Amino acid sequence: MSAARATEQQVGEVAVLGVGMHPWGKWGRNFVEYGVVAAQAALADAGVEWRDIQFVSGADTMRNGYPGYVAGATFAQALGWQGASVASSYAACASGATALNTARAQILAGLCDVALVVGADTTPKGFLAPNAGERGDDPDWLRFRLLGATNPTYFALYARRRMEVFGATPDDFARVKVKNARHGLSNPNARYRKEVTLEEINAAPIVADPLRLLEICATSDGAAAVVISSMEYAKSRGKGEPVRVAAISTVTPSYPNTIIEMPAFATDSAAGVAAPENTFRDSIAAAAYEQSGLGPDDLDLAEVYDLSTALELDWYENIGLCKPGEAERLLNDGDTTIGGRIPVNPSGGLACFGEAVPAQALAQVCEITWHLQGKAGDRQVDGARVGLTVNQGLFGHGSCVILRR
Repeated sequence: MSAARATEQQVGEVAVLGVGMHPWGKWGRNFVEYGVVAAQAALADAGVEWRDIQFVSGADTMRNGYPGYVAGATFAQALGWQGASVASSYAACASGATALNTARAQILAGLCDVALVVGADTTPKGFLAPNAGERGDDPDWLRFRLLGATNPTYFALYARRRMEVFGATPDDFARVKVKNARHGLSNPNARYRKEVTLEEINAAPIVADPLRLLEICATSDGAAAVVISSMEYAKSRGKGEPVRVAAISTVTPSYPNTIIEMPAFATDSAAGVAAPENTFRDSIAAAAYEQSGLGPDDLDLAEVYDLSTALELDWYENIGLCKPGEAERLLNDGDTTIGGRIPVNPSGGLACFGEAVPAQALAQVCEITWHLQGKAGDRQVDGARVGLTVNQGLFGHGSCVILRR
């Protein structure tokens, strides 16, 4: 579909006034400190005083006690009580997009003019796992304890499926890491800023066959924040042509869901009910395209959820950059590299950042915003006008944001 296409599903746009981040790493400090740094950077970028913010939308972290469970108020207190309304959102890896959507809804409903969205996390060492305790009715606990399906195992199963169905090779997966490591070299917020070769990746230890250590994202500390407003408020602040949020999709799967999605370990049967037109992952971006009146051909860049190198290839297809089975060609032809037809993860992606769960969807929005503003430095995608972010949160949380200039 073209950029000019209008649909009945389209909703009003909001302005991105400012974005900010705290660099990713393993800092060992309270997550609130990171969120305050990101929030202050976003406020400065927006040219808005903290006391002028009318609504605070926090993306929750489940690992940091009760302050993490009520992130909106936690960040409002840390920045200094000033009476702003608050909300807190938890949607696992989609938490940042859900928090952004909550703030957007407040603005479009006319309940506020300007809002701050913040997500921050402090993660434990090693791969993410369920919290301690015996929970036999918790499917996420069960897939770890009953099946041994840790996150790397799950990522490896997806990689094996690409190999079986589409003929992908371990070298195809490794080239995703090579690309993203090169992209992240000049990103001051990235945790890992070092080029790697195919040979180095293939010499790394296998974590879950066929994925090696350098092909699975780490866990990190970090934060990101976004200030959004009504278009009228943006004009009143002298920002007549800001980056705009054109769509946010937070869809859930449709029944029958015939593809296994973590933490589930079975699928729905399509024997009696026809499968939906789109799989869950396909539906995430499809809903955002429908909402914005834009399509894959309108995109200039994308930030996708590369928990593993193989999953990045799946996302190429899920967001419509190519047909199923063509992702490897897209990668190997250089189309998804900066300078190519549709750069993917110019930030370096999770390969260079690692997971700071409630912050990562917002970090994607920050990255796209910088490119649309022409402020991405050495990793700038020339002439970028439309960008997309996509990821998914545990238990069926879709997450896709389309931004345009």
